[in-house]
Amino acid sequence: MRIKLLTFLVCMLCAAAAFAQSHSNEIGIQTDNDSYLLQGSDRYYTDGIFFYFRHALKVKSGDSTKLANKVLGFELGQKIYNPQSGSVLVDGADQPSLVDRPFAGYLYVGSTLNLLYKNESNLKLSAQIGIVGPGAKGMQIQDFVHDNFGFYHPSGWEYQIHNEAQLNLAAEYNKLLARNSWIDVSLASYVDLGNGFTGAGVGPLARLGSFNQLFNSVTTQSTAIKNQSVAPLHAHEIFFYYKPLFNYVAYDATIQGGLFDKHTSTNSLEITQDKEPFIFSQQFGLAFTTNRFVFDIAAIFHTKDDKEMVQSHQWGSVTGLYRFK
Repeated sequence: MRIKLLTFLVCMLCAAAAFAQSHSNEIGIQTDNDSYLLQGSDRYYTDGIFFYFRHALKVKSGDSTKLANKVLGFELGQKIYNPQSGSVLVDGADQPSLVDRPFAGYLYVGSTLNLLYKNESNLKLSAQIGIVGPGAKGMQIQDFVHDNFGFYHPSGWEYQIHNEAQLNLAAEYNKLLARNSWIDVSLASYVDLGNGFTGAGVGPLARLGSFNQLFNSVTTQSTAIKNQSVAPLHAHEIFFYYKPLFNYVAYDATIQGGLFDKHTSTNSLEITQDKEPFIFSQQFGLAFTTNRFVFDIAAIFHTKDDKEMVQSHQWGSVTGLYRFK
C-alpha cells in the first residue's frame, strides 16, 4: 500500500505545471487506505478507490447575479470494510467472535450537481446507485492486493453483508462565516438519505494559508470553472485545513445489512452489528493546486461507528485531479 501511495504522488507531482489559468474540466482519482497513516493497521474502513470527472457548466446570464460557478460531476467508487483485522483465522480456524465490524463492500456509480454562489455558499446534490454485499467485489479486490503485494491472505469474507441494490441521495451545504487574509472559517454540513446510508452531520471548517473563494476551491470540489466572473484571491491554492464533524447515523447498510433484507435465512453466515448513532470525526489536510493539477492529502479520525468495535479507526486519503479545457 505504501508503494502504491508513493508511486501515485511521484507521478502526479512530476507533471505539475507552473502558471495559472482556469479550466472547465477535470479528471482524477482518490485513494483511501488505513495503511497510509503508517500505523500497521488493516481494519474497519480499510480501503477506498474513487474515479472522478467534473465539468463546469456555463452560468446563464439570468443566474449570474447569484451563481458564480456550477459543476456537474460523475464518479465511480468502491469502499471495503473489515473487522479489527482482515483475517479472523486463529489456529487454523475462523473465529466469528472477532468480527466486531462486518466484512462489507460497497460499489457504486454516481452523479453530482454543485451550485456555488457569490456569497460563498454552495449546495451540492448527489445521487448514487450501486450494491452492497458480494456483488461489490470487496473480497476479490482485497484478496488480489494482499496476495500480489506481499500481505497476509484475508480470511472471513464468508461472513460479509448480503447483497442489496442501493439508491443513496445526499445534499451538502457549506457557508463562509468569517475570513481574514490567511485564515477563514466556514460551516460544513450534509444530509444522507437512502437504503444504504441515512444520517446528517455538521461542523466548522478552518483553512490556513493561501486559499480561494468557496466557489472556486479545492474545499468545495469546484476547481473546474467555465467563466471566471470573479477574480480568485490567489493564482494557486496551498493551505492546511481542519474539519471536525458531529455526525448522526440513522442507518448504515455496511454495518446493519441491507435495509430490505429480512436477515432470517437459517443457512446464512452473514454477521451484522449495531451502529453507533453519534460519531465524531476529525479531518486534517493539506490542499494545493497548480495550473493543471489539484491535490488534497488528508488524515481522518473517527470514533467507533459500531457498538461492538474494540477501538476507533482512522485512515489516510489522497486525491489527485488533472484539469483541462
